[in-house]
Amino acid sequence: MGSSASGKSSRVLIAMSGGVDSAVAAARLVDAGHDVVGVTLHLWDYPEAGPGAHGRCCAPEDQYDARRTADALGIPHFTFDRRELFAKTVVEPFVEAYLAGETPSPCAACNRGVKINELVALADRLGAARVATGHYARIGHTPSGAPFIREGVDASKDQSYFLYASKRAELERLMFPLGESTKTEVRAEALARKIPGASKGESQELCFVGAGAGAYAAFVEERARDRLRPGPIVDGEGRVVGAHDGVHRFTVGQRKGLGVALGKPAFVTSIDPATGTVRLGDEKDLASSETRIEDIVVAPEVELPLDARVRVRYRHEGALGRIERASDSAERSGTIRFAGPVRAVSRGQVAVFYDGDRVLGGARIC
Repeated sequence: MGSSASGKSSRVLIAMSGGVDSAVAAARLVDAGHDVVGVTLHLWDYPEAGPGAHGRCCAPEDQYDARRTADALGIPHFTFDRRELFAKTVVEPFVEAYLAGETPSPCAACNRGVKINELVALADRLGAARVATGHYARIGHTPSGAPFIREGVDASKDQSYFLYASKRAELERLMFPLGESTKTEVRAEALARKIPGASKGESQELCFVGAGAGAYAAFVEERARDRLRPGPIVDGEGRVVGAHDGVHRFTVGQRKGLGVALGKPAFVTSIDPATGTVRLGDEKDLASSETRIEDIVVAPEVELPLDARVRVRYRHEGALGRIERASDSAERSGTIRFAGPVRAVSRGQVAVFYDGDRVLGGARIC
């Protein structure tokens, strides 16, 4: 991995969040003989203390664990402040999306607009030819040698979805040491290596939002209290069945925490931010046969229209669909027409296009 044409190992920058995954990735690079430099991006300040703040990407305690791991591996470690960029690129759009009745994908926005860009720039400053991360993803190559993102071997942890917008110049430098491994294997390796923090729990929360029920809503309310959009809750026939304090508390497909009881299972089927109306319906009402998309990004050799497997959210296996660009291609907008009904296609989420395990590109659902 990462050897130069002369056969000598090149310098590799490894992104270290303080978690188990990036620690094992760093250890593997050291074992392979690379000249490894650890980098942690300081993205967010956490007001709360205690276990809720620990184990989430780049929390203060995790920055400490990253430094401890680097020391144990005998590699240099640097922390760079990127809080302003993270707030502007990820946090503020996250809040705006919920206020607009959308369901954002902040991890995709972070990888696209913060992490990968910044790591590549820092690699240039530190003289590193390659950039490695702890993502569960792989790099593949076309017959002509063009690199592309592939799904990781561990389907339950695959993170290729969040990397769909990676540029060619970035892909030529990226390395994913964990791509061929499962999370179980990585966890066992961390314990065997006695990596600091190897036994800490797995986080399923966003790195900048606290844990627990209602955490997302509370986060938005704290930052946009004077702009919350309350309104009516209506059933499938348009009858008012309740009221709510803000559309930011709902996402399409949501069943729990609706604040009303209809005597049967009910799901959020649509959100109108202009009127603040949240519409409920049956599960069958969640099915979509097509969706509009914008900000289409595809690999240089990929042309539209395109038939592909489309994942409309991170935990979606994918559905066959045809991606077509709008007549005015300068708008980078278009449509996905699915071969069959797809559940809970939500505005603000990312649709990622696949050919087998290869990422072809993606777009924002609008």
